[in-house]
Amino acid sequence: MFKNHVMLCLMFLFYGICFTQNTETEKKKDQDYLSEIKSELKKKWPNNKTINIVFHGHSVPSGYFKTPVVNTLSAYPYQVLREIKEAYPYAVVNAIVTAVGGENSVKGVKRFENEVLNHKPDVLCIDYGLNDRKIGLEQAKQAWEYMIKNALKNNIRVILLTPSPDTRVDYKNTKNALWQHANQIRQLAQTYKVELVDSYKAFEFLYAKKRKLESYMAQVNHPNAKGHQLITNEIMKHFK
Repeated sequence: MFKNHVMLCLMFLFYGICFTQNTETEKKKDQDYLSEIKSELKKKWPNNKTINIVFHGHSVPSGYFKTPVVNTLSAYPYQVLREIKEAYPYAVVNAIVTAVGGENSVKGVKRFENEVLNHKPDVLCIDYGLNDRKIGLEQAKQAWEYMIKNALKNNIRVILLTPSPDTRVDYKNTKNALWQHANQIRQLAQTYKVELVDSYKAFEFLYAKKRKLESYMAQVNHPNAKGHQLITNEIMKHFK
């Protein structure tokens, strides 16, 4: 009886150690995903190389604030560029925006080879969730998977963004269409082991009070500079 008890304890200890090791390995993988990119960003001339970060998506990364005004330099791609340059002063970095206002991911796929891969990105950020509500989850999933797979095939580091807010959405309904697309994007990040920027979650503290949320928006579906800063903060977590 005593022997059996000891054996049982040893088995639990063994599985506990294995579980801890696996958890630590997963954490390490997460931390290491952009490690090569960050190493390159730290290099000084003449050993450095140009790093291209491509932002593919719809009107938000395009820089549309209150349509038709396009506030390029206050949109998150250029906020990210500015903060990366502050963190890595020796780096040569390009922020390349291939986003198109009003576009969904199915249309983004059609331009992917000629307008995204041609820039030879080192890092690719994809942000289509806001507009993908019109095409539905299944079509969106197929389009996102196409872009993710083709990027990975070309050794590109991928960052997926969940949708930023739309003040017309009923956020009290926790399974609203925007949430459904956000959740699908989270699942895609897990499936393909790529990075996730959870913009939807970053804005959650504002959802209870519409007036407070509106203070981060230029119009109903476009963040203002302060809103773009929230997205920038989430992206920069992966570069530090």
